[in-house]
Amino acid sequence: MVKTHWKNRNVFVTGATGLLGSWLTRRLKDDGANIVALVRDWTPKSNLVLDETIQQVTVVRGEVEDRALLERALNEYEIEVVFHLAAQTIVGAANRSPIGTFETNIKGTWNILEACRQTRSVKRIVVASSDKAYGDQKKLPYTEETALNGKHPYDVSKSCADLLCHAYYKSYGLPVAITRCGNFFGGGDLNLNRVVPGTIVSLLRGERPVIRSNGKFIRDYIYVEDGVDAYLHLAEALADRKYHGEAFNFSYEKPLTVLQIVGLVSRLMESPLKPRILNQATNEIIDQHLSSRKAKAVLGWKPLFNLEKGLLNTIEWYRTHFSN
Repeated sequence: MVKTHWKNRNVFVTGATGLLGSWLTRRLKDDGANIVALVRDWTPKSNLVLDETIQQVTVVRGEVEDRALLERALNEYEIEVVFHLAAQTIVGAANRSPIGTFETNIKGTWNILEACRQTRSVKRIVVASSDKAYGDQKKLPYTEETALNGKHPYDVSKSCADLLCHAYYKSYGLPVAITRCGNFFGGGDLNLNRVVPGTIVSLLRGERPVIRSNGKFIRDYIYVEDGVDAYLHLAEALADRKYHGEAFNFSYEKPLTVLQIVGLVSRLMESPLKPRILNQATNEIIDQHLSSRKAKAVLGWKPLFNLEKGLLNTIEWYRTHFSN
């Protein structure tokens, strides 16, 4: 990617304090973009705050459920590129509070799409969907042609958000594209019920890591810096109209069971501790993994890291921050 591409571009990022959002915002800032970050809650341990990036961007306090706020921000700051990452991302929380999840993930998406439609300056929009949008499928890996088939609250919310993007492209020509990624991991993930940060933190504390499922669920994983690179690749490609309305999968194409990813983290941390298997997970897809062939062939995307290097970087981040 050309470093000067983002210099002085006005960029709007929702979900900027999250795992991917904080890394993406820092990368855009380093590349010279003028960033407006939508921030709902003040999160003092977010990477965006810890590395003081938040002091170098314009912060709009609010939530994606407020369409008037979104329209004001996009118009006032003459936004050209939008990255919509804000979402309720935890499966367990979606099971406990489906309405809140639908409000954020579905209503929040139609609000951002409608606000973009009403804002002439917006030329490119990248919306974060998920591999969960495909739901439970017999044929794996998922390709971009696989039907969107969510069945449980979180999966349904992502399927719906994804379909809304297609509707706004087909009906209004909105310059939107969709990412469907494997499970992100990386430094600064504050959701310790996710398997990678949860395992790392448990081992740093000298405790056995906890697996909520039976450990046999299969998942894809992708390091957050590769996720950032994927999002920027796609956003830059949207300068060409032929990519409008397209969806792209991004992952390492290296599916692992939960037991395997926990075992790999333990080996990299040289820990003999074995996990505790609770077998309590409900409303989760059993097996899922992605084909990234389209992103590699069409966008020329390829990972900068691999699974082990990404995990080592992540382990080092938690070691450093827990020692402090």
